[in-house]
Amino acid sequence: MDDLYSLLRAFADSWFLIFMFALFVGAGIWAFRPGSRPLHDDAAMVPFRHEDRPDPQRPENEART
Repeated sequence: MDDLYSLLRAFADSWFLIFMFALFVGAGIWAFRPGSRPLHDDAAMVPFRHEDRPDPQRPENEART
């Protein structure tokens, strides 16, 4: 059991650390890629999509659904 622990510890200290760093860098590149700006702007506006103020285009006598 001690040998398995040492083997897994060596793996975690070397290759898994490299894998996690590459994953972190890849996530950063993915988030800041050139085509993602419209997606981020749309996601930033999600809380404001359904505000509780009346719609100026809608007549007042129409019932809300």
